[in-house]
Amino acid sequence: MTDSTASSDTFQVDLRGIVDLLARHLYSSPRVYLRELLQNGVDAITARRELDNGPEHILLRPLTDGGLEVIDTGVGLTVTEARELLATIGRSSKRDVEFGQGREEFLGQFGIGLLSAFMVADEIELFSRSARVTAEGAPEPIRWLGYADGRYALTTLPADDPALAGLDGPGSLVRLRPRRDLEHWLAPETVTALAQDFGGLLPVDVSIEVALEDGRKRRRRLSVEELPWRREYPDAEARTVALTGYAERTLGMTPLAHIDVNLPLAGLTGVAFVLPAAVAPTTTAQHRVYLKRMLLGTQVTDLLPPWAFFVRCVIDTSTLRPTAAREGLYEDEILLATRDALGARIRQWVLDTVNADGSLGRRFVATHHLALRALALFDDELLELAARVLPYETTVGARTLTELHEASDRLLYTTTVEEYRRIAPVAAAQGLPVINGGYVYDAELLERVALRHPDWRLVPVTADDVAQVLTVVEPMRELEITDAVTALNETLEPQDCDVAVRRFEPDGLAAIILHDRDGDHARAAQATAAAVDDLWGEVLAGLTGPPRPRQLVLNDANETVRALLAATDPPVRDAGVRSLYVTALLASGHQLHAPEAALMNSSLATLLERALTRPDAGDQSERP
Repeated sequence: MTDSTASSDTFQVDLRGIVDLLARHLYSSPRVYLRELLQNGVDAITARRELDNGPEHILLRPLTDGGLEVIDTGVGLTVTEARELLATIGRSSKRDVEFGQGREEFLGQFGIGLLSAFMVADEIELFSRSARVTAEGAPEPIRWLGYADGRYALTTLPADDPALAGLDGPGSLVRLRPRRDLEHWLAPETVTALAQDFGGLLPVDVSIEVALEDGRKRRRRLSVEELPWRREYPDAEARTVALTGYAERTLGMTPLAHIDVNLPLAGLTGVAFVLPAAVAPTTTAQHRVYLKRMLLGTQVTDLLPPWAFFVRCVIDTSTLRPTAAREGLYEDEILLATRDALGARIRQWVLDTVNADGSLGRRFVATHHLALRALALFDDELLELAARVLPYETTVGARTLTELHEASDRLLYTTTVEEYRRIAPVAAAQGLPVINGGYVYDAELLERVALRHPDWRLVPVTADDVAQVLTVVEPMRELEITDAVTALNETLEPQDCDVAVRRFEPDGLAAIILHDRDGDHARAAQATAAAVDDLWGEVLAGLTGPPRPRQLVLNDANETVRALLAATDPPVRDAGVRSLYVTALLASGHQLHAPEAALMNSSLATLLERALTRPDAGDQSERP
């Protein structure tokens, strides 16, 4: 081999430091080396289109020694271009224009892209034929050999040099030799998987050379000619089937539905797939994003508004800016506008689908009611829709707010699940409709509905509301139990709880405990005031005032309660009312703290002791 021009030099940066920077801080994995090489090939092919209508393909050729060749039919490099692009990290805008880099139609930067291969290779060999023909004729082909220690050699070759056998015409051939312990990144099966992942939607023919059993070679195409969501299909059903299959292969799920999210003015096209199962509202949605049909990332966040956690997008964009690592999107005004536009498309789909009252709409509401609630928090039109279609847990069964309003002129709701559990048995027995607003988003939605529809009389439930449906005991009975109630009040005074006696259904329920929210807040403020200095304690005390005590309502229709009120043994009576107090707390979903648990234990101990030492207890072994 005869060189017409030869030079040997080192990079103008510390290459070892650059490779370490790429591997440790810029790229998340060595797997991106193939993406960068594919990007270089696509950009070179794009640049060649301005010169001629040559072939457009990228060939991946695994070598028998464990290496890999990446061949493209792009514009190629002259010796001057190679020296500029491969010897310097970072170029001026003047060089960008000269060599066709940094323009909108190009994916990446050739120099950085090629150097990323040092993450998996100890040396990189590049052969290139330029498609730029001048008056002096075609430029001489080049050979560039770079080493991970920073050395490189650049030479020109005769056009018929045997080393150029892999290049039939203009284009470039990159040959990698794997680094020790990183051979698996260049293995044929790994290269195939990476090429399908990164370049499966590229608009050029991306193929891999496969060895057959008889020793021959064939090419297997890994890319598709058209984006799956932009292909022509016989009908809508065939398109749905095809996109469902694409979601199953790519995202690992069978979607409930798909939403087209094309934004021509933003250079964006794609599909949003509705998840088949509910997810938590705090789930971070991760989307599959392509940049000019090259995969940018499979876990791109912040593409949609936070409320759209029920969809996963697959999009291709030509205008959104990638981050430096080219694995996410740069937060700028274009992304913000795109996010709003995509959110508007998804919102409109929700409105149209649910309003259509078809099977898909009902399945969506059943599966993603939390998403609909999240949308309704700030959208009046969706708030009206939610009031009409979303069922709530109530004491009269599952009902929508519209159904409840049509059946009652006043609607009560609790703001916590504990409050609902506390009063639900009594309210249900009295036929009083109470809504459980303790689940995610529900209390906020109920407040919004109350503001938007004041005539619905939708208000939070209070202890007084419940007390109004409880029957007051007869005057003679009230006189009969006055002393007992006074004694029970003294017993529960340390718990800041009053005792009242009423009759209510169901009679199997011995007691309920009614919380007053203002009283609870005042108690919390009082506890805080006691823990701070005198000045702030006085301020808090002045703001809140004395708290109202909780109220334990005993059911006079219950046999256990009547026995307790008739008890003549003060320790037994006191232990009984403390047990009912703690039991009522547990029934309301209240988590017992140490003092309450100790109260229950001491009460049970007293009751057991009295029961086991009664004169009529006798020897249990003598009983039949």
